[in-house]
Amino acid sequence: MLQTDQNRAKYRRSLAKATMDTASQSPTESLAERAAVVQTRGLRKVYRAGFWLNQKIVTLQDCSLDVYEGETFGLLGPNGAGKTTLLKILLGIIRPTKGRGTVLNQPLGDRSVKQKVGYLPENPYFYDFLTAHEFLKYAAGLFQIPHQVQRQRIPELLDLVGLSQSSARKKQLRQYSKGMLQRVGMAQALINDPQVIFLDEPMSGLDPLGRYQMREIIFSLKSQGKTIFFNSHVLSDVEKICDRVAILARGELLCIGSLPELLGSADLYQVKILGGNPDVLRRWIPDLEFQEGHWQGHLKGDPQDFLASLELMDAQMIQMNLARTSLEDFFVGQLRQRGITVSQ
Repeated sequence: MLQTDQNRAKYRRSLAKATMDTASQSPTESLAERAAVVQTRGLRKVYRAGFWLNQKIVTLQDCSLDVYEGETFGLLGPNGAGKTTLLKILLGIIRPTKGRGTVLNQPLGDRSVKQKVGYLPENPYFYDFLTAHEFLKYAAGLFQIPHQVQRQRIPELLDLVGLSQSSARKKQLRQYSKGMLQRVGMAQALINDPQVIFLDEPMSGLDPLGRYQMREIIFSLKSQGKTIFFNSHVLSDVEKICDRVAILARGELLCIGSLPELLGSADLYQVKILGGNPDVLRRWIPDLEFQEGHWQGHLKGDPQDFLASLELMDAQMIQMNLARTSLEDFFVGQLRQRGITVSQ
């Protein structure tokens, strides 16, 4: 156990070293000033179905987005929205019907990019009779990673994803739970030290502790300056991890932006006021309304200055609560605005 903790600490220190380059960048640097490592313009994917292949199923339409170097980008959407289709197009697994895009400045499908990306599918398949250690050695061999590098990297990755070294060498993958297989899949996605990591539902099948550990892994990768693109249904995790999110429904991007842009500032307050001058109040509360004997709306400005203004008006603060919308409420609202049924 002591050796495992020492290995994990050593790996964490190696991750921390990568933050030096990130720290040298200006903290006010905008995303637009960074290089776009993933770009799509007008992507469309149509499948043909039916006995005569005369039916068209549009799974992606006019999808245009940019993902910038070093950011964690979350793609949200209901089942069947086209999230996995978009990931597979970016990875070159399938081709778009229309549109274009690049990954690491190379056109979609370029084979040279595969050496620089990692991928964890939503439902990864593993050969049942291999151990985790044997599987990771096989994955490392596909990337032509030297044996001396493998001997160091594989134990580090097993520690990072929380798998026992002895179990990884002795236990066959057919004996692993879904959550343990998800950890093995995460380790193989990182085996080649990728620049861009694509994760399709990385929290799938994990218990609360496993989800916490997966979030910590993603934070560690972020500290190295890695670009992370992932799909997830666990909106609470997305809200904690992502720099920007996009919502995809029926193959169409509904919105894209940072959480403050989409949800509002974290210091947005809902206030209720008794008394006061409505003309003055409206300077602080643009959406001011009078209901049930008091004024209410969303405060724009410094709360302390506003309280001082209330004293001058001989008005009284009845209630002040944080009013930022949750990602879940925003997500459901976006779907309902487009007439997409959301089950209760």
